[in-house]
Amino acid sequence: MSKKTRKKSSKTTARSSSAKPSGAKSSRAKSSGAKSSGVKARSSRAVASVTPPAAKARKAVAKKSSKAAKAASAKSSHKAASKSLKSAASAAAKSTTLVEGAKAPDFRLPRDGGGEVSLTDFAGKKLVLFFYPRADTPGCTREAIDFTRLKDAFAASGTEVLGVSGDTVKAQESFRNKHQLGIPLGSDEQHEMLEAYGAWGEKSMYGKTFLGILRTTVLVDADGRVARIWRNVRVDGHADAVLAAARSL
Repeated sequence: MSKKTRKKSSKTTARSSSAKPSGAKSSRAKSSGAKSSGVKARSSRAVASVTPPAAKARKAVAKKSSKAAKAASAKSSHKAASKSLKSAASAAAKSTTLVEGAKAPDFRLPRDGGGEVSLTDFAGKKLVLFFYPRADTPGCTREAIDFTRLKDAFAASGTEVLGVSGDTVKAQESFRNKHQLGIPLGSDEQHEMLEAYGAWGEKSMYGKTFLGILRTTVLVDADGRVARIWRNVRVDGHADAVLAAARSL
């Protein structure tokens, strides 16, 4: 091999040797860049996938806290309402105690058939006031029918009869017409007369306490004084017992 040939060969070898490292570095750089881009892309996807559940969790916690707050508020309100109901009932019971021998409280009420009925309408006569919880319910219906049955007997003893409840005048008229009642019915929707005669107070049913009409009957004598009071009335035989008491005055 000539000197010229050897020189060319050595130069070519040198160039190829120097070119290889450069290409390798470039490939490694590209590979490193690709890996870096891949990591960044995966990282972005991971962040994107993690964020929504976290936001949902925060919303769920906030919603749960809101529900808990509302429940606590409702519970507190219920307790307050129960206390106020009991205190109102106690106050009513204390302020409406009617005793025998006392002057009968005055009243004026709208009545079935139109017009009004008052205590002065019965001046000089004996008067039976029977207070019933609700028109056209079983017990109240039997009681009203019994007093109607004995109407003439009461009249013969100089005694008038008046039924009173918190029902509307329209409801009282329907009650009268349905059962052909022959006694006047007063409507005390504001419960003022009921309270004055001790027929409004605390009741309990199915474990619940509430204010309502207490089945009560009051017999007023011809002088306008309370002669007899029947509380927590049991309907069967009651009208007959009241008639006997009225005859004895």
